[in-house]
Amino acid sequence: MFHLSWRAGAALVIALLLLLALGGSALAQELTPKEQLGKDLFFDTNLSNPVGQSCATCHAPQVGWTGPDKHINKAGAVYPGAVSDRFGNRKPPTAAYGGESPVLYYDVGEGLWIGGMFWDGRATGWTLGDPLAEQALGPFLNPLEQNMPSSAAVIDAVKASDYADLFEDEWGDIWDDTAAAYDAVGLSIAAYERSHEVSAYTSKYDAWMAGEAELTAKERQGFNLFTGKGQCDACHVPPEFTDFTYDNLGVPRNPKNPFYCEPEWNPDGLAWIDEGLGGFLRSIKEPYLKEIGKQKVPTLRNVALRPYPGLTKAYTHNGYFSSLLAVVHFYNTRDVKHWPAPEVAVNVNTSEMGDLGLTRKQEKAIVAFMKTLSDGYFVAPAAAH
Repeated sequence: MFHLSWRAGAALVIALLLLLALGGSALAQELTPKEQLGKDLFFDTNLSNPVGQSCATCHAPQVGWTGPDKHINKAGAVYPGAVSDRFGNRKPPTAAYGGESPVLYYDVGEGLWIGGMFWDGRATGWTLGDPLAEQALGPFLNPLEQNMPSSAAVIDAVKASDYADLFEDEWGDIWDDTAAAYDAVGLSIAAYERSHEVSAYTSKYDAWMAGEAELTAKERQGFNLFTGKGQCDACHVPPEFTDFTYDNLGVPRNPKNPFYCEPEWNPDGLAWIDEGLGGFLRSIKEPYLKEIGKQKVPTLRNVALRPYPGLTKAYTHNGYFSSLLAVVHFYNTRDVKHWPAPEVAVNVNTSEMGDLGLTRKQEKAIVAFMKTLSDGYFVAPAAAH
């Protein structure tokens, strides 16, 4: 009953706060027809079984296109699917600022996997040439998420929708070609996620870079630490504030994750280990041992965005942390203070974090800078990024 009422409430909150969250830039520009189609698909609650869950249910604009429920974020951080007693295994990543992620590839010179989508990179882009589009198609058929029985069922629901004519205008009469129509759904959602409404580049940081704002002394100190002593920009590279690589931060397991208690979907129970990229590579018979435990580096854009100060957000792939300051403190002190053991003890990044020597005041300054990455601060020039 809790999850059903939460879902209904979330839909209402999304509707009420959408315009506020999108900011002035979104209101100043119109979406292209394909972007509008993607938006219609993204917010359609009929594309789940049972109906009631859309992409926006777990990727809500008012919190930076990620999970909007403070009670879930404080606990297991994993959201219920359309079947309300089923949960996935990771917290929802943001649906914004993923459009520049390349097709997954191994950079021999760097010795790193780069690109793809999802925390573990399994939306490679190898099929459609677009990881973002492939990621958009995953949740519809996932029994722990939108739980649609088949791609044909998704297309039938789209054909019955009030935006079916727009779909046909953009893609032609391809209803009988289920594979092509389903790909078109993913490509349309990806177009919306790349649009100015979702990936807006309208933060105070962007205004500062455009000469339209000044950072406070604390924010400027945080920026200098972010790019200096804190080494944050080693992975969180502007302008997307990610380098689209994978890393094991040594994050402890989140014991509140409901996935541990789903024997039908997780036969390992409490012994389950999230192997991240390494687990995906193992499944496709690629060399994986050096990638075990690595999760995709998330963008920091909108990492602090929320409709009111008291709304808790979850951080890292398993939602172990519920405040930005806690995350920064972990980065700073992981190897010199007592923290729970990492979920995956191999391949932990020890060169760029763990003993940074930051003071508590410096940690707070970095958080102050990260708060400048929230969209909605100003109206950005078209294609400013």
